[in-house]
Order: sequence, then structure tokens, then C-alpha cells
Amino acid sequence: MEFNINNLDRETIIAAGVFALICLIIKAFYANTFRATLKLIDPANRHMKPWEAWLILIPIFNIYWNFELAKRMSDSLTNEFYDRKIAEEESPGRSTGITVGILYVVTMFPLSVNLLVGLNLVYFFYFIAYWVKMNNFRSLLNDHNAFLAEENRK
Repeated sequence: MEFNINNLDRETIIAAGVFALICLIIKAFYANTFRATLKLIDPANRHMKPWEAWLILIPIFNIYWNFELAKRMSDSLTNEFYDRKIAEEESPGRSTGITVGILYVVTMFPLSVNLLVGLNLVYFFYFIAYWVKMNNFRSLLNDHNAFLAEENRK
């Protein structure tokens, strides 16, 4: 069976457009979590600027940026946790972030439908796990800031 975009009906095209828009909105919330986390990190400890988190939304470039984001976020968090003397995992989030990047690339290969569905499900779970992990780090930094503010008031 040959795929021809000219043979698609209007409903299919609309459904694909809505799906793409939903994916873009999800990625925007994802990028915002990274941006918010970076804003809590001291500028001297950052390996990227907070606005650079939005680069994940650029098609094609995001293939590369997934890996850079994982590396730079991990390095930034490592520096910040060290300075704040917060005991946290070594290279926080790096392995999960790199796994997300690898799975993102692999899901673009022309593989069998069953294999692609399985890989996309694994990618989705790792994507959510990485997002939650970064959000937890953001919460940890927020809580630490609140603790320090309370200590300074005493």
C-alpha cells in the first residue's frame, strides 16, 4: 500500500493538525518547566540561559537539542545542588534525558508499525518521567529558597 497525501480525506487532515497542535502545546509546557527550573538556578551555575529551553520547540533542531538540554540541565543542577549543599543524585536527570533523546531519534526511523507503537509508548513514558523529574527538582529548589527566606527572617 502506497501512502499519498493527496488521497487523505479532510477529516484525517484536520485530525492530524489537531494532534500536531496538541503535541506542540505539550512540548511548550515541557519547555516551560525547564525554563522555570533554570530561573531558580544561580546564573553562575547555569550552563544555559532560561530562554534556551524554548529551543526544544524548533523542528529538526530539537533532535540535537534534546541531548544538549539533558546535558546542560544536568550540569546546571549539579552545580546548584553542590553550592546549596543539597544531597542529590550525581548528574541529576542526565540518564533519563539522554534516554528521551535516543528514543526520540529512534521513533523517527521507518520501522514496522507494531515496533513504532511500542517505541513511542516507551518514549512517552520516559518523556513524562523526565518532565516529572525536572519539575521535582524545580520544587526542591523552590522549597530550599523558601527555607532560606524563613531562616533569614529569624
